[in-house]
Parts: sequence; structure tokens; C-alpha cells
Amino acid sequence: MFQDLMDTREVISCKIEELGEALQEYYKIEEFCSVVIPSQERVTVLGQIGCDSNGKLNAKSVVLEGDQEHSSGGLVPVDVSELPEYSLFPGQIVVMEGMNSTGTMFFASKLYEGVPLPFHQPSHQAEDPEPQMVLVACGPYTTSDTITYDPMLDLINVINQDKPDVCILLGPFVDAKHKQVEDCQLTSSFEDVFKLCLQTIIERTRSAGSRLVIVPSLRDVHHVCIYPQPPFAGCELSKEDKQRVLFVSDPCTLEVNGVVLGLTSVDLLFHMGSEEISSSSSVLDRFSRILKHVLTQRSYYPLYPPAEEMNIDYEKFYQHAALPVTPDVLITPSDLKYFIKEVLQCVCVNPGRLTKGQVGGTYGRLWLRRKASEGERKSPCVAAQIVRI
Repeated sequence: MFQDLMDTREVISCKIEELGEALQEYYKIEEFCSVVIPSQERVTVLGQIGCDSNGKLNAKSVVLEGDQEHSSGGLVPVDVSELPEYSLFPGQIVVMEGMNSTGTMFFASKLYEGVPLPFHQPSHQAEDPEPQMVLVACGPYTTSDTITYDPMLDLINVINQDKPDVCILLGPFVDAKHKQVEDCQLTSSFEDVFKLCLQTIIERTRSAGSRLVIVPSLRDVHHVCIYPQPPFAGCELSKEDKQRVLFVSDPCTLEVNGVVLGLTSVDLLFHMGSEEISSSSSVLDRFSRILKHVLTQRSYYPLYPPAEEMNIDYEKFYQHAALPVTPDVLITPSDLKYFIKEVLQCVCVNPGRLTKGQVGGTYGRLWLRRKASEGERKSPCVAAQIVRI
């Protein structure tokens, strides 16, 4: 994918500047200094974490690329041995305090954590609303040994039985990694297979009355393979179905009766988990640390450079992949083990995948209710569970 490096650099610089202002205000930092100018005094610097080689980040290869305003994008190696604890990944925007007496090595002594955005405050709120059931499932919707959609039909039976208010279905629907797709063994076009899959879902869930939210995936072989990813297009719906079927982008921030859900089908847990390094006495596990980074970096995909399989349009990334608020619920499907965690008061859910190889996998169920509360904030997610299909 062709991408102008100057456009990419400008987007990243804007993000560094924006987060830097938030950190400066929150921690009452007087001013930032250059990362490359020698100083015999302790200084505070702003920049983005990088790696000094093409290999994976480690404690000896950390570099800090300074912001444009104070450092003109200058680069300096960072010694993190004096930090009492840290969790770092390439692309992370940080503020560090330390010494750089020669201009060639920054000895960090303090790391300032990122600051999450505030939660959404709905303007209108129903009086003691009933809990809304939200079902969340992520593809593939076929097992690895066949292209028949039997697991998807099992999920449709669950929808008709439970009658959730909202069903969020994340791709892939026609998985580019499926053996029969890779070998071009399908008798119909990828687009036709998808349309038949979608038609089956819509027609067989009408009696349940559930709202359907359809989220694409970069693994959908028939769709645009660029992140942020536009919604599925060209799907003909009846007048009745248009009222209950919503095609959204990846990533997407969605509001359900005053409750904000953040959605992305990218396996950011796997991508970031492969790159993150940490030294911590904290009780936070690896998944919690990564999710905390997503919330405090205010981005659905803060890793830079991205994983090799990711094609990112950075001109659209800043506008469409930034978190507008801290979501009440963050949906992050992954090949890694399913979980439900609360991180910074945000309920984070990895529902797993509907199929795992040749067997059925898992999906998630949430019960959401936004209630007016004074004083300490209470999560609108009143219950959540992971269910085997």
C-alpha cells in the first residue's frame, strides 16, 4: 500500500502533541525539554517509544523520538534501568523525567502514565430502564475443515432463543485464512458467499427482533483490507430490515441506550502482546496492561509500526481510529483466551471466536443498564459472561 511518509509523520506528530498537552495538564508539568540537547539538570521530555533496530523491543533497545516542537523529532537511546517499573511498546507516547548529560543517552528515572478520556454522559436518560441484553460474536463462522456455516446456524438458534436486544457480529465472515478460501476451492465468488451468509443471518433472526450490528474484519477476503476499514457496502435490505440492521466501520464507537461500546475486530491483544516489554511489581496481568495502554493512548490501535499484516491509512487513522471517549465497554476479539476484565472502570471483553479449528468456540453476552447515579461512577455493564457455542 502506497503511503506518503510525510503524511504519516504529520499524523503521528499531531498525536504526540495532543497527548503531550493532556499529560502536561494532568501532571502539572511546567515545560518539556529537548530529548537530544545535553543538560546537567533533571529534565522532562515528551516523545514516542521506538526500537533501535528491526528486531523486537527489549530493555536495551528502547529509543525515544522527541516531539517536533521541543526536539524537532530528534532520537535518543533510553536507559530504563532506573525506572522502578514500566510497560512499554513501540508507538507509545510517553513523558519521561531524567538526565541526558551528553545528549547521547537519556537515563530515565520517572515515567508518566497516560491519562484516559472521560466517560460519555448521555444527555437524556430513561427512568430506571430495563437491562439491555447484547450478544457479541466474532468470526470465523465456519470450522476449518468445511465452508458450511453450521456454527453460524447454531448461533442463530441462540439468538432466536434468547432474543437479545442487540447482536454485534464481527468478521471475518468469509475468512481469508480458511484453507478452502486460500486454495480458491469455492464454487461461488467470495462476494456471493458473503451475501448468502448475511441473508441467512438477517432472514432467520427476524422473529427475534434483535438489532444487528455488522462489523467487518481485515480477514474478510471480499472486503477492503485497509485499517480503518469502511462498513460493508452494496447490501440490499428490505425496508423492514433497514430499521434493525446496522453496518459499521472497524473500529467503531457505538451507543446503546446511553451506554458506549468500543468495537474493533483487529487482534490488537496479540499484536501488542508480541511487542510489549514490562518490568513491574503491579498486580496487572499482560492483557490488563495492554488494555490500559489502549485506553490511556486513546487509540484503537496505538502500536507503531503496526504488525506486518496491517495496512493502515494514516490519513484516515487519526480521524477514525481515535477513541472519542473512554467506552463503558470495549470489545476486543482475539485468538488468545477469552476473558472479561475491568480496566480503568471500563469493562473489556474478549469473546473469543465462534469457531476454533474444527470445533465450536465461544461468544459473549452482556447486560447493560445506564442508571443515574450521584457520586462515584458505577459501570452500566451489570453482568457479562462468555458462553460456549
